[in-house]
Amino acid sequence: MKTAYFDCFSGISGDMTLGALVDAGMSIEVLRAELAKLNLSGYEIKAEQVKRSGIAATKVHVIINKQDHQSRHLSDIVNLIGQSSLSPTVKQKSINIFNRLADAEAKVHGTSREQIHFHEVGALDSIIDIVGSVIGLEYHALSQVITSAINVGSGTVQTSHGTFPIPAPATAELLRDIPCYASSQLFELTTPTGAALVSTLGSSFGLLPNMKIDRIAYGAGDKDFRGSPNVLRLMIGELAADYTEDTSSIIETAIDDMNPQIYDSVIQKMLDQGAQDAYLTPIIMKKGRPGILLTVLADASKIDSLLDILFRETTSIGARMHSVERKKLQREIRSVETQYGTIRMKVSMRGNAILTVTPEYEDCRAIAEKQGTPIKQLMEEAKALFFSQREDHLKSNKE
Repeated sequence: MKTAYFDCFSGISGDMTLGALVDAGMSIEVLRAELAKLNLSGYEIKAEQVKRSGIAATKVHVIINKQDHQSRHLSDIVNLIGQSSLSPTVKQKSINIFNRLADAEAKVHGTSREQIHFHEVGALDSIIDIVGSVIGLEYHALSQVITSAINVGSGTVQTSHGTFPIPAPATAELLRDIPCYASSQLFELTTPTGAALVSTLGSSFGLLPNMKIDRIAYGAGDKDFRGSPNVLRLMIGELAADYTEDTSSIIETAIDDMNPQIYDSVIQKMLDQGAQDAYLTPIIMKKGRPGILLTVLADASKIDSLLDILFRETTSIGARMHSVERKKLQREIRSVETQYGTIRMKVSMRGNAILTVTPEYEDCRAIAEKQGTPIKQLMEEAKALFFSQREDHLKSNKE
């Protein structure tokens, strides 16, 4: 599987991502031609070779020829992308990124995604950065994106709402459950646009996977920091296996003296706190007593907070912990538009082969409650629609 590994040791932004994809071999002429399908005017885009702390990199400039005062809601941007002649994949992934941005902004401001004015992230150059980056991923035929832990920088950043600590509120929201860290560099190294790109497109986050690297490219940021290259490093290659691997921790405890009605609340709190999984197993304990083995799977960074829930919410007075290695199928979240509304699909793959497609239960449940349609019917329709759209896309590519 052809894979992109984004090494975000100096953060990530939209223009750095574009620069890395151009540096990897996509010409600026190809990028201009594809972006022209958006039917947007009032900008120029160019690329130049620069150095950042001695590292040669490509800097992509989006130059606004006239002030873009147009007020944009999510629907404006979705319509702009949807009515373009871009490929279906580029359209869908770009819209997914803007949906995620809108959700983050809505969470920060306590409103709905439909009421969000995008401010910085709705500006013309950010639309170019996001759509252009997705174009670049398709140009290089990259099946998945894996990302390192993300350096967010430190200090403060000036936004349209005032001065905020780094990471900015929307960036922090976008990076929930993603490995990130602050550095001594007093600068916003990771922007909301960069965070939206990796959090939407990234299939996993962590160390460089076992892969055969074919190409290495660098996208330059605006600043040239002394002693620290302000670049995004992109590595392109083939994974050595059809799985991703990671290490997680297991917490388990045996309980025989608790009201079983409490388990439902405990498991939900564990999952809300970031547990990857939590489940119960009936067991027979000493002296023939029936009991329950509570097992929690989580990243090592979550152990303390999960133990706090365990001891506070259950009658357990101790727990066992050990590390486990995991092998996982590649996973993506895609969306289908049904006659009832949008339903997200969890897609699991090995190589280029799709093995399982599962509609997101919460999406189906919400629509079922609103429309009065059986959940089973919604799930079946969403899967059928997903595969029919995929067949249409494959046929169009062959033609």
